[in-house]
Amino acid sequence: MYCPTCGHVNKPGSDACGNCMLPLVHLDEPAMHDRVERSLMTDPVAILAPREPVTVGVEDHLGEAVRRMIDRGVGAVLVTASDGELVGILTERDFLTKVAGQSGFADLPVREFMTPDPEIVSPSDSLAFALGKMDAGGYRHLPVVTGGKPVGVVSVRDILRHVTRICQSG
Repeated sequence: MYCPTCGHVNKPGSDACGNCMLPLVHLDEPAMHDRVERSLMTDPVAILAPREPVTVGVEDHLGEAVRRMIDRGVGAVLVTASDGELVGILTERDFLTKVAGQSGFADLPVREFMTPDPEIVSPSDSLAFALGKMDAGGYRHLPVVTGGKPVGVVSVRDILRHVTRICQSG
């Protein structure tokens, strides 16, 4: 990392410039440059008003999961145990990559095709944290969970709508 004062080239991760001793730690901190960055870094997931989760039981069949996705117009269903705890997620992508081509898929169990133990966020997590998880894992949907139980779902589209509103309001 170059020192902004003296131009000395420092080792990555240096806390201070090896030449002039200028503190460098603050240069690694994310900075908020505009309304969008401020919102992503400070607003919680709850600001998106996450949609009510569409759920299926871990013992349900794929046919039921497909019906609920179509009836509710969603791209993912959350899979819950009998006590309501989140145990998995089943997405449109799962149907395309794991189910397509299977004959008689409607009677196959959800548990065999779901993604177990999905990444989650809480309502108080920042939008940047949620977006980072989506980016790192290539996810389009994240369950919003409180106390192990799903309370909502956020999607990349939800975050895009939020950013668009911010951009249009200024």
